[in-house]
Amino acid sequence: MKAGRLSVLGTEFVESFRMAMGALAAHKLRSALTLLGVLVGVFSIIVVMTAMRVLQKNVEQEMSSLGSQTFVIRKFPAIFFHRPEGMEKIWRRKNISLQQAQRFADKMTQARAIGFDTSFWGGQIETKYKKTAPDVQLLGETPGSFPAKNWTIQEGRILTESDVAGARDVCVLGSKLAETVFPFGSAVGERLKISGINYNVIGVLEAKGGSLGGDQDNFAIIPITTGLTRFGAYWRSLNILVQARDQEIYESCMEEARGVMRVIRKVPPGEEDSFEIASNDSLITQFNSFTFAVRIGVMVVSSIALIAAGIGIMNIMLVSVTERTREIGIRRAVGARKRNIMTQFIMEAIVICEVGGIIGVLCGILGGNATAYFLKLDPVIPFDWVFIGLLICSAVGIVFGTYPAYKAANLDPIESLRYE
Repeated sequence: MKAGRLSVLGTEFVESFRMAMGALAAHKLRSALTLLGVLVGVFSIIVVMTAMRVLQKNVEQEMSSLGSQTFVIRKFPAIFFHRPEGMEKIWRRKNISLQQAQRFADKMTQARAIGFDTSFWGGQIETKYKKTAPDVQLLGETPGSFPAKNWTIQEGRILTESDVAGARDVCVLGSKLAETVFPFGSAVGERLKISGINYNVIGVLEAKGGSLGGDQDNFAIIPITTGLTRFGAYWRSLNILVQARDQEIYESCMEEARGVMRVIRKVPPGEEDSFEIASNDSLITQFNSFTFAVRIGVMVVSSIALIAAGIGIMNIMLVSVTERTREIGIRRAVGARKRNIMTQFIMEAIVICEVGGIIGVLCGILGGNATAYFLKLDPVIPFDWVFIGLLICSAVGIVFGTYPAYKAANLDPIESLRYE
C-alpha cells in the first residue's frame, strides 16, 4: 500500500516537472527575464566564493611551506586587518637586528633549528650564458633557515656557519633560477653576478612550483651577513625562524621564545610585545577570519538580489495563473486535486529558479577561476557553495511560488471553465 502511494507521488512529481519544463519552453523570453534575477544572485555568490577559495588554497599552501613545528618572529604582522592608528604604532617598533637575533639564538633551549631571514631586493642575475629578467628575489639566510623553511637541497650543499661568519660570496639557487641562468648543465661550481659582484654557486634547491603569479623557485640565497654588508643593515629588520624539537613542546617553545625576545628587546612587564609571532595556524586563522567577513557581506548583497528575483517570480507566476485559468478548470474537471495544482505551480517556480541557479553556478565557477588563470594558480570548484547556491534557489522557488500555487489551486472549477 505504501509502495503504491510512493509510486503515485513519484509519477505526479515527474509529470509536474515535465509540465513545468513545457511552460518554461512555451514562454522563452518571459522565462529568461524571470530567471535572470536568480542567475545574477547565484553568480555573485559563486564567483566571489570561487575566487576566494582559489586565493585561500594558495595562501594555505604558501603558509604551510614552513617546516613542521616552525614559527616566525618578526617586526610586522604577516597579515594586518586593524585600524590605521594600530599600524602607525607598529611602524614605530624598533627593527630586529642581527645582534638581537644572535642573542636570541644563544638563549633558546627548546629549538631544533633557528634561522635568520631577510629579503634584499628583486633584481637581475647575470651569468656568462644569459641575463635574467629583473624579478629575481635575493634572500639573506643562515643554515637554520633551510629546515625551518622546508627547503631541501637537490644538488651541492646548503650554507654553513663558516659561510655566514666569514660573509663569503657564495649562493644557493632556486631550481627555476638555476635552470634559467645555467641551461647547459649543473649550476654548482659556476659563478654569477649579483649587483656586479661575483658569487660562487654552492647548491641548488628542489622545486616547489608557482605561487600567486610568481615562482617560488626564482630566487637566490646568500649568507645574511654578506647581504647586510653589501646592502645595508640599519634600516632592515630581520625575521627569526624557530623550529621546535617536536610537536609536544611546540607551544612551550613558542612561550620561551616570547619571553626571551621580550627580555632582549627590553619590553616592560604588562606592555604588549614589540614584535609578532606567527605560525602556520595563526596566519591561516587570520586569513579565514578576514574572508569570513567578506563571505557574510557577499551573502547579504546576494540575498537582496535573490529576494528581488523571488518577487519577480511571484509576479510572473500570478500572471501565469491568470493566463492558464481555463487550463486549471479543465484539470479540476477531469479529477485533478488542489494538491496536484499546487505541486504543478510550485514545481514550475522551482524549475525557473534552478535553471537560473545552474547557469549562475557555471558562470560563477568560470568567473571565479579567472583569478586562478591570471595568477597561474590551480582552479577550484567550491562544491559546498554550489550545493548551498542550488539549495537557496529551491528555497526561493518554494517561498515565492507558494502563494501563486495556492491561488491557482483554490480557483473555482466552474468559474475557471467559463474564463476566456
